[in-house]
Amino acid sequence: MTSDPHIDRAAPVAPPADHGAGRLTLLQRIAKLRAWLFLGALLLFFEGWARIVYGGTFLGNTYNLQSIAIFAVARLLLATGQTFVIISGGIDLSLGFIMGLAAVVAAHVVVWANPLMPAPVAVLVGFLAGVLIACIPGAVNGFLVAYLKVPPFIGTLGMFGVARGVAFLLAGGTTVPVSNPVLSALGNSRLFGSIPWTVIIAAVFILLMHYVLSQTRFGQHNYAIGANPQAARRAGIDIRKHLFRLYVLSGACAGLAGVLYTAQFSAGAAQAGEPLLLDSVAAVVIGGASLFGGSGTILGTVAGAFVIAVIQYGLVFVDVKPFWQFISVGVVIIISVLIDQAQRSFSGGRQSE
Repeated sequence: MTSDPHIDRAAPVAPPADHGAGRLTLLQRIAKLRAWLFLGALLLFFEGWARIVYGGTFLGNTYNLQSIAIFAVARLLLATGQTFVIISGGIDLSLGFIMGLAAVVAAHVVVWANPLMPAPVAVLVGFLAGVLIACIPGAVNGFLVAYLKVPPFIGTLGMFGVARGVAFLLAGGTTVPVSNPVLSALGNSRLFGSIPWTVIIAAVFILLMHYVLSQTRFGQHNYAIGANPQAARRAGIDIRKHLFRLYVLSGACAGLAGVLYTAQFSAGAAQAGEPLLLDSVAAVVIGGASLFGGSGTILGTVAGAFVIAVIQYGLVFVDVKPFWQFISVGVVIIISVLIDQAQRSFSGGRQSE
């Protein structure tokens, strides 16, 4: 199919920008960086509090940084899968209990494999089983949304209940303890005595997902579908196949979070991800993604996840009642949504790339 030459020649031509447009561009850039600005403000606040009240340091304390990083791992992995889904214009409400299902399955498989094979192999088999089992509800979500046209909110909410029930049945209503020295070392030891292995694994995976979203055709198709499904279909994108793969990927992210949870606690728990679902959505929204689809980045989600982790850990650090965590995170979410709405109105209701 050939394009209209007149349109091609006219496309690069734009009216000269005035000072108002320049200011708008600057405001848009600030809006896109809001998660990092939130994060910087929080770190400065807690650092100032530590110096004034405790006569010490918040950022200079290695234990604080390690705790925040470990605290953020599961939330960030769930939020990574959620980022892909939200950019496409959907949402995945089943991630929390898919994580719990993966944690329980990984624990059972490691327990089963312990007497049959060396400890490292047992851990590897358990990890693979946990991630693969998490892909099954992801595939069901994808089939419901992509092929049966079930709204993502409804389809994934149904899978929330199914995954929850299956996870509790497999766990027998309790946790599944695991005794494996390699698993325990992986979940609790540190590289060079300072960087937790769970953080390293999560960081490598997140960098890979950042590359997939920002540098591959899959990522570009994801933005196109979220921004304008009709145009994406006319451009030849197989939307159904893409959405199916998207929810499988989201399930795999939850599966990785589940097996790392099992490694950290040497036990699998069906409720492992129950309190993290809303955090995963919050991290994506705070990170600059629009719930209308078509915009968002993995790096923004990283900042959003650390905003939540710093708020929740920092309030404990300053000896504030934990209930204030929910209020603080909620306020940041509302501010982020208001900024997104303002950004949309300034840009005429269209998402900027």
